Amino acid sequence: MKNWLKQYGATIVVLAILIAAIVLGVMLYNNNQKYELAMENSYNYSFYEFINYVDSMETYLAKSAISTSAEHGAETLTYVWREANLAETYLSQIPVSTEGLSNASKFLNQVSDYSYALSRKNINNEELSQEELDNLSKMHEYSIQLKNALNELSEELNNGTISWKELTGKKGTELAQQVSNISQDSFDSIEGTFDDYTGLIYDGAFSEHMTSRERKGLTGEEIEEESAKEIAKKFIGEDKIQEINSNGFSENGNIPSYDFHIKLKNTENEMDISVAKKGGHVVYQNYNRDIQNETISKEEANERALRFLQERGYTNMKETYYLTQEGIVTINYAYEQNGVICYPDLIKIKIALDDGEILGFESTGYLNCHTTRNLSQNIISVEEARGKINQNLEITNQRLAIIPTEYDTEIYCWEFQGKIKDNEFLVYINAETGKEEDILVIINTPNGTLTT
Repeated sequence: MKNWLKQYGATIVVLAILIAAIVLGVMLYNNNQKYELAMENSYNYSFYEFINYVDSMETYLAKSAISTSAEHGAETLTYVWREANLAETYLSQIPVSTEGLSNASKFLNQVSDYSYALSRKNINNEELSQEELDNLSKMHEYSIQLKNALNELSEELNNGTISWKELTGKKGTELAQQVSNISQDSFDSIEGTFDDYTGLIYDGAFSEHMTSRERKGLTGEEIEEESAKEIAKKFIGEDKIQEINSNGFSENGNIPSYDFHIKLKNTENEMDISVAKKGGHVVYQNYNRDIQNETISKEEANERALRFLQERGYTNMKETYYLTQEGIVTINYAYEQNGVICYPDLIKIKIALDDGEILGFESTGYLNCHTTRNLSQNIISVEEARGKINQNLEITNQRLAIIPTEYDTEIYCWEFQGKIKDNEFLVYINAETGKEEDILVIINTPNGTLTT
């Protein structure tokens, strides 16, 4: 035994050391991989947060550039200041050359300083001068340039053209320069405007406000599950149903409802539908399928959706905004009372563009908010309301509208749609007081019209 140890002992020690080294190497490699993955996730998070805040800043800048109300202007400019600050925070966490991103950083700081200064002016009930509005318009143009460059960089990261590892090297410096390629001359032209302020710091319109606690449209007596099942069959069409099964009662949702899962005839497609316990109103119905060639237009889809609504007792519904994706158009409808569009009373319809089939229906906004309103007759004229908006807005349409607020209330407004340069807006003037209540940016895309 001693001879054996003497003969092979050194070899065993060497092998043990080698195995230990391999195990240690694997552990270090795995730890390094975990570290790199964690860092990449961190970089991704910072980068996409940066993009989100730049995008939001651009929207608020667009709104602030046409606001004429000191109160609303102060609110919007405060949002600009906040979004610019947050964008700057996440920019500092991106692992690329700080020198290359210096122009972008400088721009965000300038937006932050200027918007804060002007918001203080508005809070003191001082109107912005035309020069100040022009400066905001310039900043908005630069923010679009920055956003576009960031979107290009995002696309390259998503498709694997570049990686964060490359971005930290020489290539990163070049790409950072591309992101910050906002003309220095442009910065210089507005830099002087900051001298007096040293030391100072969108699936349709209003759809996010449709959760009224009152549920004014939820009328009628409470029903049992079996009655809800019959309502679901009638809503869809019994001839289309192969089998319907209960998914139980959703008690804690915005609208307590009975949920059902349906197998359709002559297809593998399945559908979900929810029926409110109170009143038996259909809250939601949806299913998806592959869309063949698009054979009907958006206008034809709109006609079919309106007919579908009419047949189910929803009258006086008016198309507002829409979005087309993968052969399906989703259209928002709002209730119209005596020519006044009531945005809170919202229904969404999803239509297939190959045969016009109704694939989806959602009525939460309508059930929460629908009621016959006592509309005031004591309102300002459209001419007086027009006098309250930015005179640079080229108005293309005007009408009366009810809009919701974040406080579960409603405001009766004159709605003006118009353009300044290539930007399109909706401006809301209180029909009773003349106060500027809100400004929305209209986004026209090849797939539809949205607002933010």
